[in-house]
Amino acid sequence: MSIPLDRIRNFSIIAHIDHGKSTLADRLIQSTGGLTEREMSAQVLDNMDIEKERGITIKAQTVRLSYKAQDGLTYELSLMDTPGHVDFAYEVSRSLAACEGALLVVDAAQGVEAQTLANVYQSIEHDHEIVPVINKIDLPAAEVDKVKAEIEDIIGIPADNAILTSAKSGIGIAEVLEAIVTRIPPPKGDRDAPLKAMLVDSWYDPYLGVVILVRVVEGVLRKGQQIKFMQHGTLHLVDRVACMRPKLEQLTELAAGEIGIITAQIKEVSQTAVGDTITDAKRPTAEALPGFKTVQPVVFCGLFPVDAADFEKLRDSLYKLRLNDASFSFEAESSAALGFGFRCGFLGLLHLEIIQERLTREYDLDLITTAPSVVYKIQLAHDKGEIELHNPADMPDVMQIATIEEPWIEAVIYVPDEYLGSLLKLCQDRRGIQKNLTYVGGRAQITYELPLNEVVFDFYDRLKSISRGYASFDYHQIGYREGDLVKMSIMVNAEPVDALSMIVHRGTAEARGRGMCERLKDLIPRHLFKIPVQAAIGGKVIARETIAAMRKDVTAKCYGGDATRKKKLLEKQKEGKKRMREYGSVQIPQEAFIAALRMGDEG
Repeated sequence: MSIPLDRIRNFSIIAHIDHGKSTLADRLIQSTGGLTEREMSAQVLDNMDIEKERGITIKAQTVRLSYKAQDGLTYELSLMDTPGHVDFAYEVSRSLAACEGALLVVDAAQGVEAQTLANVYQSIEHDHEIVPVINKIDLPAAEVDKVKAEIEDIIGIPADNAILTSAKSGIGIAEVLEAIVTRIPPPKGDRDAPLKAMLVDSWYDPYLGVVILVRVVEGVLRKGQQIKFMQHGTLHLVDRVACMRPKLEQLTELAAGEIGIITAQIKEVSQTAVGDTITDAKRPTAEALPGFKTVQPVVFCGLFPVDAADFEKLRDSLYKLRLNDASFSFEAESSAALGFGFRCGFLGLLHLEIIQERLTREYDLDLITTAPSVVYKIQLAHDKGEIELHNPADMPDVMQIATIEEPWIEAVIYVPDEYLGSLLKLCQDRRGIQKNLTYVGGRAQITYELPLNEVVFDFYDRLKSISRGYASFDYHQIGYREGDLVKMSIMVNAEPVDALSMIVHRGTAEARGRGMCERLKDLIPRHLFKIPVQAAIGGKVIARETIAAMRKDVTAKCYGGDATRKKKLLEKQKEGKKRMREYGSVQIPQEAFIAALRMGDEG
């Protein structure tokens, strides 16, 4: 029998990366008896190696806990663990929509950070009850009163009743559980209404097929029921209803207000769109739940195997990853320099890095990644319509283009006061437009509008190195704007290298081109003839470096004798070099590509 509605609490944990969210989740599971001491491991809800190593959550996990409160009643607590990073913002918004409240975890030593803010505002939009939790209070650098003031100043919620905890040493966990029961409201919902459930998340299991995490809003979801996905219009038969405690526990039904998982013999995650509404096929609900949107890739790059023989292996690996991550897209492409590979789309830079790392680790692949680029909108001349450009190599002829639009973002950066000057310079260099600058305590909050093209290279790395890791950065897209953009081609020995072509702003093209040529000059080994390395926009060369020729000593075999003999040999060599320069082919080693692309933005 389902538990009464007034004794269910659905909540999520909001925190910046490394503020102790996963550790707090571990302690809550442990103290409610979800797992025994022997079964516990650090970061129970993070099940990928990368998640544990980097201390980040990539896939949102859910666990149901039974807690006997001080009033003597037993409550069902459903904890939604959400990703903290901006790339997974839509996943966070769906997880928050499935809850009634949130624990806001803030590090007592670091205070409120940019990503915490973005997720808190989403939570406030969903009318959540927010319970502030100040974590890591046993650290020597902890400043509890300062952090309370920050929560009140920046977020605007009272922090006088914030719970002080140390998730690592178990301080304050009982108070957190009690606050969840007393301060977070129970869900609303009618058992007898037609089924209306939200698809919060889905992942692929090799034995069960696609496992779907659902929050039932109205009605009841039972085993053996035929359900309909309202966005895709597909019908499926539910063959399993369960919840995670955090081990799988089979149930007969999920009623209004409950969160659980179902399987329905679905083979691909792409059939289950996050945010979709699930209803009964025979007795459907009148309208779908609000807030659904299809997730669009934002950053594109090419992935090529270092060894051409690994192409099939790379394709199989990408299909396997796609089973688990519907927001990742790919299509085959070929490059004259790098051979066969795939053009892949990602939600953002962290997403790109994680997919790349998983391919290297889990599938043992050596990869070359081309410079990341964004999606440009090109208005064709003579009213021939609009095209989307994902790959700089596919850019049409300049005469066919009326305008090029690029995506812009609004970035919120928090930075300690002493690093403010160099950070403002970084944003100005990247064509940023400053919108706001305010102070909170000893830290500055800057709002900038920036072209996404300038951010996808190494903006985040530069931000961290300038601020020694203290700055935090969060962004959202604000649409497209027209820009003076050109395609810069790199030519080696008068042959264009398509993998190194990129779209840049005309104002920074020369510096970028010069930087690229200088680096390639150092990276490409010398041949027996001179090699020009050029950066060009259309037919105009904007930067050039020359790799000097290696000289073979053709006179070594002459011992003594007449000088004319030596002269004759040198003349012959000169002729040969001239001919070689016309027909010789330049071998660019893979390492040169990798290094040139990796450092693609320091020009």
